[in-house]
Amino acid sequence: MPMLLIALLLPSCTHKDAAVDSTGLPPVCNAGSVWTPGTTAFRDASADWGITDLMPVGVRVDAVDFDGDGWTDLAVRSGWDGDDFNGGNRSTWLLRNTGEGRFEDVTQSSGVVVGRDGDTSAGRAGPVWVFADVDNDGDLDLYTGLPDADNNFSETSEIRLNNGDGTFSLADGGDARVERSDTPYGAAFADVDRDGNVDLWTGQYGAIQDLLFAGDGAGGFTEVTGERGLTTRRWAQLSDLNQGLAHSNAWSAAACDLNNDGAPELLASSYGRAPNHLWLNDGAGSFTNVSVDSNYAFDHRTDWSDNESARCWCTLHPTDADCAGVPAPERIACSSDGDAFRWDHTYDREPFRLGGNSGATVCRDVDNDGWVDLLTTEIVHWDVGTSSDPSELLFNTQDPNVVFERPGNEVTGLTREHDRTDWNDGDITGSIFDFDNDGWPDVWIGSSDYAGTRGLLFHQTAPRQFEAVPPADGVDHTRSHGSAIADFDRDGDLDIVVGHSTARCSDDCRDTFEVRLFENLMGEDSNFLQLHLVGTGGSNAAAVGARVEVTADGVTQVQHVTGGFGQWGNQDDLTLHFGLGGACEADVTVTWPDADGTTETFALGGGYRYVVTQGAGAVGEM
Repeated sequence: MPMLLIALLLPSCTHKDAAVDSTGLPPVCNAGSVWTPGTTAFRDASADWGITDLMPVGVRVDAVDFDGDGWTDLAVRSGWDGDDFNGGNRSTWLLRNTGEGRFEDVTQSSGVVVGRDGDTSAGRAGPVWVFADVDNDGDLDLYTGLPDADNNFSETSEIRLNNGDGTFSLADGGDARVERSDTPYGAAFADVDRDGNVDLWTGQYGAIQDLLFAGDGAGGFTEVTGERGLTTRRWAQLSDLNQGLAHSNAWSAAACDLNNDGAPELLASSYGRAPNHLWLNDGAGSFTNVSVDSNYAFDHRTDWSDNESARCWCTLHPTDADCAGVPAPERIACSSDGDAFRWDHTYDREPFRLGGNSGATVCRDVDNDGWVDLLTTEIVHWDVGTSSDPSELLFNTQDPNVVFERPGNEVTGLTREHDRTDWNDGDITGSIFDFDNDGWPDVWIGSSDYAGTRGLLFHQTAPRQFEAVPPADGVDHTRSHGSAIADFDRDGDLDIVVGHSTARCSDDCRDTFEVRLFENLMGEDSNFLQLHLVGTGGSNAAAVGARVEVTADGVTQVQHVTGGFGQWGNQDDLTLHFGLGGACEADVTVTWPDADGTTETFALGGGYRYVVTQGAGAVGEM
C-alpha cells in the first residue's frame, strides 16, 4: 500500500492567485525517457493481472478508483445483456485492484448490477458507464445508461450511489432515472454552471434530442436541456441539418473547457455522416450551438467526385446535377440503371452528408500550448473517397468562440498503410496519454469491427508531429475497441487496457475476446508527477473540471479532470499523470472548478503521487 510521507501545507485559500512555497519532499531524479524505434514500450500482462477469464467479450472500459484505496480499478462491459452468476455468460465486470498486481472480481458483491427487483443473480443491462461524485460525499458514484428506444427492458438508465465501502445502491436519480424512450450511447459528468454539483450530459443515438441533467449535489438530477439552450430540431429541413441545428446522431459525448474560461463546453459526436455537435458555454451553464462555426461538425473536404458510388450514379445518370466531368468508378461495376452501390444523389452532396462516422472525441492539450485540442475517431470505408472525415487531430486556434483547425494526417503523421484494397478503418475509440513520460502527449486509436483493423499507437516527436509505434514495440492488439488509461501498478508510467470486438470476425480476431492489459515498461528511467484532486467548498468533490498546469524543463502541460467520454462511456483515471521529461521537479497550478475559479500553486518534486485537497495543501505518497 502507498506510504504517507509528508503533508505540504498552505494557508486557507478562497480567492484567485493564492500561492504557496511547497517544500518537504526530495525529488526523485532519473535520466528521463523518450521512446525510440526498437524500444519495447509495453508487454501483455493480462494473465498476470488475472483478467484472461473475462468472457465472452469486453469492449467498454473505465479505469477508476471506485473504492478510494488509491489503486485504480477496472470496469468492463460487453453489451445490453445481463449476467448469469451461476456459471453462464457474463456481460459486466467490476474489478478491484488489489494493489498486488492482480484484479479481483467484485461485481456481484459490490451490488453494482442488482436490479430494481432486488435480484442479485441475474445482473442488469446498462452498457454506458461513467463515474463522478454526484452527492459530494467523497466517493465515486456511477451513471449506467441503457439504450432502450422501444422500452424493451424492465430496467432503465440509472444513478447508482457509492455507499462508501465499495458497494453501490440504486438512487432515485430524479430525471436521470429515465422512464421513457432513452438511447444514450455516451455520457459525461461535468459541472456546467460551477455550482459545486456535477451535471450529466448524455448523447442520444437515433437522431433524437441529446439531454442535459442538472445535479442537485445529493444524487438527484433534473432535465434542463431546453432551458439551457440545448434544444435541437427534427431531421426535416436541409438547412437545419447543414447548419448543425438538427438532432445529433450521437455515438459518444464529452465535456471540456475549450476556451479557457473555466466552464466546460459540451460535445456530441455523430455516427452516420451526420454533423457533430459543439455547444459553447456562456460561463454560467447556458449554451450556444457553434457546431459548424467551430469546424467540429465536419471538415472542409467536400469533393465527393472520388466516391465510387457517386461515380457509379453519375455514370448511369450523366445529366443529373453536378455529374458533368465526374469520372467512371475505378473498382465497382455499374451495369444497370438501378440503385447505385450506396449513394443518394439528392442528399449525399449536402454538407451534412460529407462529414464522418464519428466514434469518440477525446479532449486534451496535445501540443502543450495551454489550449485543449480534440482527437476524433472515425469509421471510413475504402469506396467513399476523400470527403469522409478520417480520424484526426483538431487543434485549438485559441478563439474565445472556439474554432479548430484541421491540418490533416499527412501533416501530423497520423497515417497508416492498408494491406487490402477493400479496406475499412473502424476507428471507434481512442485515448491521448504520454506513454514514455517525455512531457508530450501521444495518441492511441482503437480500430475494430473490420478485417485488418488493430489498435494504433503514435508517438509525438515534435509539437504536432507523430510517428507510428510498431505493434511489436507498443501494443499488439487486433480489433481494438475500448481503452482505458491508468498507472495500474503505480510504478510511474501509464498502462493501457484495451477491449476486443467480435464484429465481422475473420482470421485476424484473437482466439479469445477478453480485454487485455498492456503494462508500460518505460517507467524505470523516467520522471513523472501524479496529482489526485479533491474538491471542497464550492467545487465538486471529485474535482471534475479542474485545470492543472505543470511546468517542468521549460514545457507547460495542461490537463483537466474529466467525467467520462467516448462511445459507451470510456473513462481514464481521475488521477492526472504528467511525464516530466528530463526534469525531476515542477511548478504546479491548480484552477478549481468553483464559481470563482480559485487557483493554488505548488512546487512539487517528481516521483510521487500527490493528493491535493482544495484549501488544505498536498500530501505526497510513494
